[in-house]
Amino acid sequence: PRYRPDWASLDARPLPAWFDRAKVGVFVHWGVFSVPAWGSEWFWWHWQGRHDAAYERFVRRRFPPGTTYADFAPRFTGHDFQPRQWAQLFQQAGARYVVLTTKHHEGFTNWGSPVSWNWNSVDTGPHRDLVGELGEALRESNLRYGLYHSLMEWFNPLYLADKESGFRTQSFVLKKTMPELYDLVLKYKPDLIWSDGDWEAPDSYWNSTSFLAWLYNDSPVKDTVVVNDRWGQGCSCHHGGFYNCADKYRPGTLPDHKWEMCSSLDKLSWGYRSDMNLTEVMDEMSVIEELVQTVSLGGNYLLNVGPTKEGVIAPIFQERLLALGRWLGTNGEAIYESQPWRVQMENTTDTVWYTSKGPLVFAIFLLWPRDSDLHLSSPIPSPGTRVTLLGYAGTLKWQKSPGKGMLITLPYMLPSPLPPQPGWAVKLEGVK
Repeated sequence: PRYRPDWASLDARPLPAWFDRAKVGVFVHWGVFSVPAWGSEWFWWHWQGRHDAAYERFVRRRFPPGTTYADFAPRFTGHDFQPRQWAQLFQQAGARYVVLTTKHHEGFTNWGSPVSWNWNSVDTGPHRDLVGELGEALRESNLRYGLYHSLMEWFNPLYLADKESGFRTQSFVLKKTMPELYDLVLKYKPDLIWSDGDWEAPDSYWNSTSFLAWLYNDSPVKDTVVVNDRWGQGCSCHHGGFYNCADKYRPGTLPDHKWEMCSSLDKLSWGYRSDMNLTEVMDEMSVIEELVQTVSLGGNYLLNVGPTKEGVIAPIFQERLLALGRWLGTNGEAIYESQPWRVQMENTTDTVWYTSKGPLVFAIFLLWPRDSDLHLSSPIPSPGTRVTLLGYAGTLKWQKSPGKGMLITLPYMLPSPLPPQPGWAVKLEGVK
């Protein structure tokens, strides 16, 4: 069917199946904001939009008098950017898709946008097509490629003039936003478009529905592309493809629409900060916990790293990603291509979460029970029930609980000075 440029028609499009199956993605926030590498990726706004005293002081201390934000661009060198290494790392992290910032609210594009003259990664800074290079490397590694794109630009004169008119004029959309979106789709054929920067104006200003109708009807990726929900004021959590609803969104109960939770390894920023502290980085346990809760409630988990201006992913981020990959190497069967079960978590605790695959049920427990007896009250066992622990050979003994559910005897764990891995999964066959 052809989709009409209205939400009733666009929202009826089935979400391409690959996205729900993928479950795990890596988000990459990289741009000119990686040069000051301080505060957050909203550096320019805090400095010259809000005139935040701390940011003004930072620039005075670190940069020559009269420095402008544009002066940071030549220092965004990407000297050490090795797209194949990134792709390999993301693959080892267990990611099935990767989303790169092609343009944040600062307006700088990480490809040679024909409508971003001189304010793009080909004309200045790295003098490279970062979007294209990473895309090539990811595709070699069989990873899906998503493009983050901000509809608005804080200080673009065309945008500011439209804003001044109460968004009754559309010069910025017609001369900048839309040409860039079409260019990105035609040039890079993305699997996903992660839209942002929509909140100040309605979707009618952004021409979102006509763009999406073209994307779904006539674009080279019409059958495979997935989009999020940030297409204009009031769209978030209501319209688009999958829902983000808000950054670091946690629904608490099972939503009736496919959603994604985006989270950042640096708890205080999405872009790189040179003064980042170890206590401000998510630990392995928190990452696994977020992943498990998200997937159990039917969501995808998109975990962010902010590379340095040279294109290095900080070793602590690499370490966390590899830890996630190792965990998925053992427990991925309970995550990838899974579906929410009739019960998402044990009612008594938020340390046991469920997923399912057809008749199989997985119980993922985040804490190892003290006496190595795992009590599950939700599954109803049958005489033929079989229980295995992922990553462990052989079947486990179980018995019916006196109350309801089942009691599983886990393998004996040797006492160890090191904390054990965060989270294990038992596979239950023949339960209801």
